[in-house]
Amino acid sequence: MADVRTQTILVVEDDPRVARLVQRALLEDGYQVELAYDGLQGEQTAKQQALSAIVLDVMLPGQDGMTMCRHLRHTGIRTPVLMLTARDGVPDRVRGLDAGADDYLVKPFALDELLARVRALLRRPAATGERAEYLQVGDLRLDLDSHDACRADRPIELTTKEFRLLAYLMRHAGRVLTRSQIVDQVWGYDASATSNVVETYICYLRDKIDRDFASPLIRTVRGAGYMIKP
Repeated sequence: MADVRTQTILVVEDDPRVARLVQRALLEDGYQVELAYDGLQGEQTAKQQALSAIVLDVMLPGQDGMTMCRHLRHTGIRTPVLMLTARDGVPDRVRGLDAGADDYLVKPFALDELLARVRALLRRPAATGERAEYLQVGDLRLDLDSHDACRADRPIELTTKEFRLLAYLMRHAGRVLTRSQIVDQVWGYDASATSNVVETYICYLRDKIDRDFASPLIRTVRGAGYMIKP
């Protein structure tokens, strides 16, 4: 398994079965994953969130992957793109690369190969240069490389799961995240993960982050979920 650095990968795939398989493989390899099921949703997500890489299917409803990739490049977004396609002809690969893709993988593919190609993309200078080294919300700071956390310069010890949960909340600061979203992103396919487990870990984080501070950062939005904001 890769060293967990909470890099976020966007998977744009209209086949729910394939999307979930890729999501599970990426989660198990230590990444956070955003899913989109059509090209328009994928483009919107890529423009709104800081991403480390995009796994992009060519054949998509709404807008195909080639068009989405060209739009991102025209707007200056240089996030590495691994393009997936069922077509293995040279002209198809050339079209994908000319549209701005960084790599090309033909379906059906082995998940191990997909993971290896994602890791290769993330090792490239452009990818590592764009990745944020830390997250900050108010006086709370989280180092993505060392996993160190501190609030108002006071160190906070986190378990691996607490780190993943806090990083997910901080990446979406100011946005309400449902329990099911949190389970998907932090626990993945762990069958033991439930909304009660989420609530328990939120309590752990509150005890470490908000206790002894006058202004709590982690909020419960009744009937909706949780969010973090200064």
